[in-house]
Amino acid sequence: MRHLGMFVVALLCLCLGAWRAECLRFELPSGVSKCIAEEIQTNVMVLGNYHVVAPGSDDSSQYHHYGSTSASTHPVPDNHKVTARVTSPYGNSMHHSENVESGQFAFTTPEVGDYLACFYIPPVQPPVKATIELEWKTGVFAKDWTKIAKRDKIDGMELELRKLEEYVNSIYDEMLYLREREEEMRNLNSSTNSRMAWFSIMSFFVCLSVAAWQLWHLKSFFERKKLL
Repeated sequence: MRHLGMFVVALLCLCLGAWRAECLRFELPSGVSKCIAEEIQTNVMVLGNYHVVAPGSDDSSQYHHYGSTSASTHPVPDNHKVTARVTSPYGNSMHHSENVESGQFAFTTPEVGDYLACFYIPPVQPPVKATIELEWKTGVFAKDWTKIAKRDKIDGMELELRKLEEYVNSIYDEMLYLREREEEMRNLNSSTNSRMAWFSIMSFFVCLSVAAWQLWHLKSFFERKKLL
């Protein structure tokens, strides 16, 4: 019963985190660039899979499994092919492809921050609108658990427990990262409040100095005019 409970917990955790591997579907007009951003920590595995949905195709996803495609009876026109680029938070190129109907990218994040996946179709006449499907996997969901199971000769309950362990570790790392961000924001707020306090004090003394100078100037003026 204990193992069954852990198995249920593992499934619940994986389901709660499934948004990390959700497939996005969006429309991309020609001459317009669209970007998808994902905030990722350092040393996290990232896998991406994208393709242009062929016009007139009823298949909502031509990719049934990462890295494998199914033949489509509707070819993608040349004016629907896209330029795809993935960049790091500091602008380093992690992936770049031009005039393609599908592609994949895989890398380990070198720095923390927002990673951008941008897609672009050059302007054409008449204008066209393509549909793009993007599958973006990070961390635990980017691993090929089938290969891991075959390599380590594990299956069933042990495999699910391994997934649970990896997922818990990723949650722990995320909590540490959020704690660091919270501390940075707290230090920034404290520093900003301290600077504002000193600025207010300096402004107060500057105003007093200007008022005193004005009084002295008026007094000197009236004394010269012998009005006092």
